[in-house]
Amino acid sequence: MNLQRAVQTIKSKGYSWPCQLISRRCRSTAPEGPAGQSGEISLANTNIPLSQPMPGLAIPTYLKISKTADETKVTTLSNGIRVASQPKFGQFCTVGVCIDSGSRYEVAFPSGISHYLEKLAFNATSKFNSKDEILHKLEQYGGICDCQSTRDIFLYASSVDSRGLEETVDILGEVVLRPLFTQEEMDLSEQMIRFELEDLSMRPDPEPLLVEKIHAAAYRGNTLGLPKICPEENIGSISRKTLYTYLSAFHRPERMVVAGVGVDHDRLCETVQKHFVDNPPIWKSENIPSVITDSSTAQYTGGQSLEEKDMSSVSLGPTPMPELGHVVIGLESVGHQHPDFIPFCVLNMMMGGGGSFSAGGPGKGMYTRLYTHVLNRYHWMYSATAYNHAYSDSGIFCINASAHPSQLTDLVQVLVRELVALTGQISDSELKRAKTQLKSMLLMNLESRPVIFEDVARQVLAQGHRKQPQHFINLIDAVSREDLNRISANMLSSKLSLSAIGTLNRMPSYKDIELGLLDKEGLLPKRRFAGLFR
Repeated sequence: MNLQRAVQTIKSKGYSWPCQLISRRCRSTAPEGPAGQSGEISLANTNIPLSQPMPGLAIPTYLKISKTADETKVTTLSNGIRVASQPKFGQFCTVGVCIDSGSRYEVAFPSGISHYLEKLAFNATSKFNSKDEILHKLEQYGGICDCQSTRDIFLYASSVDSRGLEETVDILGEVVLRPLFTQEEMDLSEQMIRFELEDLSMRPDPEPLLVEKIHAAAYRGNTLGLPKICPEENIGSISRKTLYTYLSAFHRPERMVVAGVGVDHDRLCETVQKHFVDNPPIWKSENIPSVITDSSTAQYTGGQSLEEKDMSSVSLGPTPMPELGHVVIGLESVGHQHPDFIPFCVLNMMMGGGGSFSAGGPGKGMYTRLYTHVLNRYHWMYSATAYNHAYSDSGIFCINASAHPSQLTDLVQVLVRELVALTGQISDSELKRAKTQLKSMLLMNLESRPVIFEDVARQVLAQGHRKQPQHFINLIDAVSREDLNRISANMLSSKLSLSAIGTLNRMPSYKDIELGLLDKEGLLPKRRFAGLFR
């Protein structure tokens, strides 16, 4: 109705179509050229590409940038901390700290320290009395903050108005280097962890627990296999002194990167020098014993981690979910600094997958193999999704799938057959689609300022500099069918990692799955022998 009313109004003024009005407005507002010539813009000229400015219009000031504006600047300060900045037009900025820390380094500590630190982030420090005081300070500049820990990375970040850069870096320096860990905060964090564990045990989709189990199976007792989620028996046994000892060992300046997006590099370096270098960390005055920093390389072992669990009543309500058994089959891949990392990313996109109730077209990955070969063919398959967990020195490529416990034998058979099929025929269309989808996902994600921040921080932490998106686009374009066949064959030659949760009486044995992965057709032993007597 609004569009019709607008068209009628325009026509009542003597214009046959809105474009005439637009054309007239362009003629009336365009600047005059030399000798009094009108700077009229002809809308009929459709040959001007969007990458070129319109004739007669001044170039916007925010586009007058140097050729090196896209380059990420990196400076190493006197104590070893690295400062990285990425220019981006806009009123707001994202600034934060990326630390080479996480659960993989807890071998000499009780597991769960990273979980504790994540819950204790942005609380009282030597300068700020409480979390409310920190949040109130950030709110003055429209800011928000967050802390996330992974198995090998800690991220503290905040998005604020650029005018609040000094105050935000001050807060980050306090939170990272000078937390107080009051008894009240310790008690509250323990309650939060207990609630989180209880919630995980009651969820119908135990994906976080499956991720824990597949890592525990793949890296038994070392580095990436150490639990990220605090074990229940460790709640209450981690003290304030233990946390400071861990921080003194792993939150060192040489293991940190302070990154900013949409900030001036020199100004960022000045504030980091003031709040991260000139002001010492709190554990310097706490008489904390020195600890040798763990530098162990991840050792992929393979193995299994199964949990027999009745999941028939985990989903309550008027429309409960069906009882499901959840299985993850994993094989060794590569780390994110390995030359085969990009081919593994393409392979992950080609496999794709999701839930059986997804709707949409190619943009949602409905043409990936786990949809076309699995979810669209087997009505009893509830979900099937491929994941590629990549770290600095190792990785796991796995498929997470769910079905009714009575179908677990068939489920495993289907997954094994799809993994073995990766060494076979790959069509040009599915390879091109996977590469296009990966490039699209990369570039669209990098439209977000917080994602740019994490990309800058992680790359500088891992390799000392940031490679531009075009570098990865070129690597994606260079991936061939032979590359995918080669990395798939290498993957299948590695030791099997297996995890599962649910009623597992119909689960094939670890040995049978191993033999199935070695079979040219991907058949489990019982299925292979049964076929001989048909």
